[in-house]
Amino acid sequence: MNPSHQRILVTGACGFIGSHTVEHLLNQGHQVLAIDNLRTGNRDNLSSVAEHPSLQTEIFSVCERDRLESVAAEFEPNAIIHLAALVSVQESIDNPEDNYQLNLANTHSICEVARKHDVKRVVFASSAAIFGNPIQLPIDENHPKAPLSPYGMGKWVSEQILDQYRMHYGIDTYALRFFNVYGPRQDPSSPYSGVISIFSDRISANQSLTVFGDGLQTRDFIYVKDVAAIISNAATARDVPSGPYNICTGKETTLNQLIETLGRITNTSPETNYEAPREGDIIESLGSNEKLIANKLFSGLFMPLEDGLRNLLA
Repeated sequence: MNPSHQRILVTGACGFIGSHTVEHLLNQGHQVLAIDNLRTGNRDNLSSVAEHPSLQTEIFSVCERDRLESVAAEFEPNAIIHLAALVSVQESIDNPEDNYQLNLANTHSICEVARKHDVKRVVFASSAAIFGNPIQLPIDENHPKAPLSPYGMGKWVSEQILDQYRMHYGIDTYALRFFNVYGPRQDPSSPYSGVISIFSDRISANQSLTVFGDGLQTRDFIYVKDVAAIISNAATARDVPSGPYNICTGKETTLNQLIETLGRITNTSPETNYEAPREGDIIESLGSNEKLIANKLFSGLFMPLEDGLRNLLA
């Protein structure tokens, strides 16, 4: 599916999704320039490919525009995958200035680097948070946008920046709207981490779980290796229309069902405490992936949730 030997610049490459994406790109025969400032990423996440002859790793922040320009000029990428970001709803509420810099200004910087260095494709990590609480399910790409947090708003405005660069400068841009990604390397120690990694870690430590709300809120969980394959295809595949894509399985799971499944896998009955909902949290989330499938950004079968959880807990 993918033409071989492309040069792909990846920001946020030492993070959870970024490291799996780098591995997938290398396995597909591409050259990768991996950039990360290790703010939330971990260099150990790339340990399995650290000595790969097609991998170059640079540790600095995308905020360092001059250095970003320099490495892009030297590497001459065919595409940029922009995964570096402030990664949580709560952190964007606590630190709105960081949200602006890391989720808005840096997107503009990436687009400018692409424009100035003749990079023809940019793949951007957007989020289902742009939709807010849905007025209909499943959510398709045309669903109204009503973000509930600075994080969601930053992702939505970033999509508009990308679209302007597509219209005026001929850059193919892909806004990948991640729903709830889970899998190995998601840091459970972070208060901003995904619910699956936090729950899995606490169950393994025989600790109680905390649910914000009644546990009936739903999420569309997608396994990280499936996401990495989609990102790689968006960066390298021929004849894929640019624009926004929902990155989801089209299946919803309540948090209570998630806890039940984790308990079954681990043969435990975790104590669960229910607390008040958090500001900015979405109640229901279920995506439509019809556009994703129709344009062949993903082929095959999505990892079933229980199988993915077993992989995570193995």
